[in-house]
Amino acid sequence: MLASLSTMMSHGFKSSKQDYTFGPWTVTAARNHIMKSKDIERLAEEMNMPSLPEMMFGDNILRIQHTEGYGIEFNAIDALKRVNNMEDAVKVACAQEWQESRADSEHSKEVVRPYDWTYTTDYKGTLIGDSMQLQVVKTAERINMEKLKAREQIMFFDEVLLFEDELHDHGVSMISAKIRVMPTSFFLLLRFFLRVDGVLIRINDTRLYHEAGKNFMLREFSTRESQIAELKNVPAALYTEPNDIAQHLTLKLTECERLELPGMQPGSDVNDVVP
Repeated sequence: MLASLSTMMSHGFKSSKQDYTFGPWTVTAARNHIMKSKDIERLAEEMNMPSLPEMMFGDNILRIQHTEGYGIEFNAIDALKRVNNMEDAVKVACAQEWQESRADSEHSKEVVRPYDWTYTTDYKGTLIGDSMQLQVVKTAERINMEKLKAREQIMFFDEVLLFEDELHDHGVSMISAKIRVMPTSFFLLLRFFLRVDGVLIRINDTRLYHEAGKNFMLREFSTRESQIAELKNVPAALYTEPNDIAQHLTLKLTECERLELPGMQPGSDVNDVVP
């Protein structure tokens, strides 16, 4: 079995915090130890969920913040708030077994009830700022992925794991954020990856892109999902590789938004503000 990111991080792990300045923006990547059981139990009660992912990194954060205080960050707790705590979304043979195993653990004192045990989340980030925030406006504009493929020097790169669970050895559910900063732009990918062995593979991606000097960021959210039965012609070795399997999954949803900097008129055209 391939070593997971969390497994690699656990050996000789040291907490770290990196800051990188890009024009008026500061990119912060903080990695800390896994949450303690008692803290996970308390958080589960607050969220009205029978249990939380086995590996919770509640203090891990990837944040992009403007000098004026507004910006966007990505953290595990807000990601979990977008999980359905009322409905068992994937009904498979192992679901009941998995829930019962959690009910017997010392961390769960509640009666087992239906909820999304896969921890699927459509989290797209948390807007931050006290007096002002980025304004979210729907758009048809897309991130120029071809432009991102151009060879450009990477000034800063980091990846932060938010949570991971092996679903009682029946697959994996995990979400992580990674960012790269180039001389003229930055690009962030928040990826939720779910594999329920023998059942399905799902990827929820949030891509965030900003060019220096522009008065907005572009944010694209997509959901890709296929039943394992639909992937008969895909080598099983790819099932554990999100980057490789993504192109084989069926695109179910795409949402495009502009995150406009405060002071810009909502819905105004980019040509009005950028030469």
